[in-house]
Amino acid sequence: MTIPAMSRRQSKYTPRSVPVSETGEKLTTSAMIASLDAEGRDTIAAPFGHALVDLAKTRADIVGLSADLSKYTDLHIFAQAHPDRFYQMGMAEAVLMSAAAGMAREGFTPFATTYAVFAARRAYDFIAMAIAEENLPVKIVCALPGLTTGYGPSHQATEDLAIMRGMPNLTVVDPCDAVEIDQATRAIAATDGPVYMRLLRGQVPNVLGEYGYKFELGKAKVIRDGTDVLFISSGFMTMRCLDAAMVLAKDGVSCAVLHSPTIKPLDAETIIAEAGKGGRLVVTAENHSITGGLGEAVAGALMRSGTFTDFRQIALPDEFLDAGALPTLHDQYGISVGSIIDRVKEWMDGK
Repeated sequence: MTIPAMSRRQSKYTPRSVPVSETGEKLTTSAMIASLDAEGRDTIAAPFGHALVDLAKTRADIVGLSADLSKYTDLHIFAQAHPDRFYQMGMAEAVLMSAAAGMAREGFTPFATTYAVFAARRAYDFIAMAIAEENLPVKIVCALPGLTTGYGPSHQATEDLAIMRGMPNLTVVDPCDAVEIDQATRAIAATDGPVYMRLLRGQVPNVLGEYGYKFELGKAKVIRDGTDVLFISSGFMTMRCLDAAMVLAKDGVSCAVLHSPTIKPLDAETIIAEAGKGGRLVVTAENHSITGGLGEAVAGALMRSGTFTDFRQIALPDEFLDAGALPTLHDQYGISVGSIIDRVKEWMDGK
């Protein structure tokens, strides 16, 4: 190895710095700490797994496949109820997607589960060629979307929406909570064609149930109205925006929340109508890179329609993120409730 090559190698593998306090203490703890605002909220256990079991009672075509991650995608619930319709494909995402495609060709509706980062990065070509190009009814349901694990870039799917949005024929869904996961699972099972759906697993908060929300594929819905700020959000960032809106209301800032769980096809009509009302700061909020996700999809829709408004994005930075405890990371990267509140106040003061 040449000296210049050695220099590049050393530069490439420089360890990431760990944030420290003024006293020198590390500001990270266990990467397993949950940070989906479940504390103090009602939760529902494994909503995806239970919804799939319920669907399978009347639909013999539904099968479940996993790449050695059934326990971590809540598919083990389905496996226990329907062991003859569950397929463990091992740690081989390409095989998982190819097998799902083959089953779809034989008349089944396969639900293929793994981590979002593995589906987006490892299995992309197999999804494109075997599933999307053939427009097969494979439902790809993936846990650990965005920054929902503290295990670093190997498990953080911060660019999956950008990757999947670019694939023809593929519907892309980013549910908010347990209520929506249950409803979305049933909706995607009833639709033709392939779907990529992000998944929150385990004890998932029940947020939208308080608002009488009903999921409709391809539709964005106003959860809360307001006159000063319009949040357009997806995934668990909708629950964050709702929490931020309640706090901001106490400070005299009236915030609307437009939940857009279907990233593709985007409900451009509703988004343009809400953003076009005028006088409101429009803020997109997503658990995804600032590049290529909901924010840029919304910006593109507004620009193409000639709708010009004061527009801002709350999203993860375009970089590989640190490992650590999720509360620390969410504060660090600006997607915690407190961070949302601070940024909105800053933007409102600057208007």
